[in-house]
Amino acid sequence: MSSGSSLTAGSTHRDSTHSSHALQGPTPSQDHSSSKSSFELRVLDAQLPLDPELLTSHPRLPWYHRTRRQISARYPRAYTKLSRFLLYWRGPRPKYDLPYPRPWLDIDFHWKGINIVLPIESTIRRTTKPLTNPWLFVVLVAAYIVGLAFFARAQSFLTPSDAYITCTSVYWESNNGCGLDGQDCGPFSDSSFDFRCPAQCSTVVLENPRTVGDEQVEFVPLIVGGGDVNRTYRGDTFICAAALQAGLISDNRGGCASLSLIGNFTNFLPLSAHGLTSIGFPTVFPLSWQFNDHTSLTSCADNRDAALAMNILVTFIIFVVLRPRAIVIFWCLVCIGYWHVTLFSQPQLNPPPLDVAFGTFLPVLFISYAFWRLAFRFTLPTFDKLPLESAIWYLATFWAGVLTNITTDKIPIDTLTSSSLKKQQGAITALVIIVIIVAAIVINQIRIIRKTGWFPYYLGWYVAGALVAAVLASLPGLVFRLHHYIIAMALMPGTGFPTRPSAVYQGFLLGMFLNGAAAFGLDSILQTPAELVQDAPLGTTLPIFLTNSTSYNVSIPFENQTIFWDALPAGWDGFSLLVDDVERYVGTALNFSLAAFNASLPHFFRLALTSSGNTGDFTMPATLFPNGTWIEPAPGSST
Repeated sequence: MSSGSSLTAGSTHRDSTHSSHALQGPTPSQDHSSSKSSFELRVLDAQLPLDPELLTSHPRLPWYHRTRRQISARYPRAYTKLSRFLLYWRGPRPKYDLPYPRPWLDIDFHWKGINIVLPIESTIRRTTKPLTNPWLFVVLVAAYIVGLAFFARAQSFLTPSDAYITCTSVYWESNNGCGLDGQDCGPFSDSSFDFRCPAQCSTVVLENPRTVGDEQVEFVPLIVGGGDVNRTYRGDTFICAAALQAGLISDNRGGCASLSLIGNFTNFLPLSAHGLTSIGFPTVFPLSWQFNDHTSLTSCADNRDAALAMNILVTFIIFVVLRPRAIVIFWCLVCIGYWHVTLFSQPQLNPPPLDVAFGTFLPVLFISYAFWRLAFRFTLPTFDKLPLESAIWYLATFWAGVLTNITTDKIPIDTLTSSSLKKQQGAITALVIIVIIVAAIVINQIRIIRKTGWFPYYLGWYVAGALVAAVLASLPGLVFRLHHYIIAMALMPGTGFPTRPSAVYQGFLLGMFLNGAAAFGLDSILQTPAELVQDAPLGTTLPIFLTNSTSYNVSIPFENQTIFWDALPAGWDGFSLLVDDVERYVGTALNFSLAAFNASLPHFFRLALTSSGNTGDFTMPATLFPNGTWIEPAPGSST
């Protein structure tokens, strides 16, 4: 204020001095020079063109001020309402700093002579003060790192690396992935394998329909067979899911088991056990396997639950007991969350590829520093005097975000694409509920931002970001993909305010970002359609069976029967025929003999077009029963 006052006084003094000289007029000694100067000025004025702005006492206003004055004069009521609206959303001037959160757990309650005093936060701070020594914190961090290394070794590095399989490991690939007659997936028998499965394989399901015979399986683990006395499974069964169904491993802790390949098997029977249900397959398949009674592997337990309990406890102690500076707490969350996902809850491979993990860790640290600068430094330090509250608000949602693969597992949404939302039951409803919840959160956060006067600033940046996203989404040949780590990055700046809701949002968004980066890597925001299709149909042209229920002649012996299909359309150079889910023919012929197949079994036929070794979509299965009944394929493609 003193600076502003002195400037005002100085300008006033300069104005009054100028005015007094103007009133006094020239002194006698200056008369001649003044007259001469006046004459020279009149001559110059006569020679130079007059500028209208020089004749006015005030400079010409900018165009936007003139436009505003014209609008206000022409539409005064509308201008007043619009001005009030804009001033409301602009917020207060000067900008307003929100007060720090007041403690909820330092209870001091008075009502009708009843006094309840429970200074919980103050008591915690007072009793744990001796433990806030920085050197003690350094020693405990070193001890934690050493302990984590031994824990990770016991979790992943005592079992031979070639014994690890994933929840979707199989012996037989879908469609024609094993080549003609399955020759790329041999041997079919006389081989055994000791393996280790991770935990939580019961929740790993097929995201796209998989055709088995004349059935389609989706949103469940693929298990075919297991219902006979020897528990025989088809070769494309998820091995770990079958081990769960057989009771050989635990869904919570994984485990080890052993199997043997037995080659051809006929009539796989369905089974329901241990919460999993398999489907049957009534004909022959060239590769099948059965579980053995014993395995030679040791150190098979998955310790992710124990690691989670340890890390939750460690972060709670950091918040409530050790209480280092806010920026130290933040970096502890970043490092513990990232390495928990990498080593325990959702490793990219087993054992975890540490070279890939460290390659991602450096950019994660840079992005996390941006989180600190844009959001956390405005919120986390305001909870310094509230250790228990900060632990509650931050840690509950932080670990929910770190474990996104579990906390969002029951939400029936895989990707935010129209095809994915349409095919999964309840996806649209779930998306509507999520949108409503997010909208409520955003509206409340906008209300808080407007109170501080920062709303125009944030609005400008988010509008710019939306325009950039729109440009990226319009690029030809690419699909705009909002990975969940990118969603966290986009929303984090809007949480940088000293409120409890902001603390909750920051915890969840940080955890979600770390989960996405550690489990899947920093995938591009733009991807090709082929990368998103995975094993879904490609949408290519489908061939046409000419054999149908009318043209199939039951009177001809089975060994003399031939099935037919239509000629090649333009742009394709051959056909691929699956018989009983095994590729049995590749070429340009328009027919196929059934002489090599068993007449007493049903058979399933699917046909696809090929081009330069690439296979298009297969038709839905046509079925031939032993009694000669031919069931034509349903419309559409199959996988």
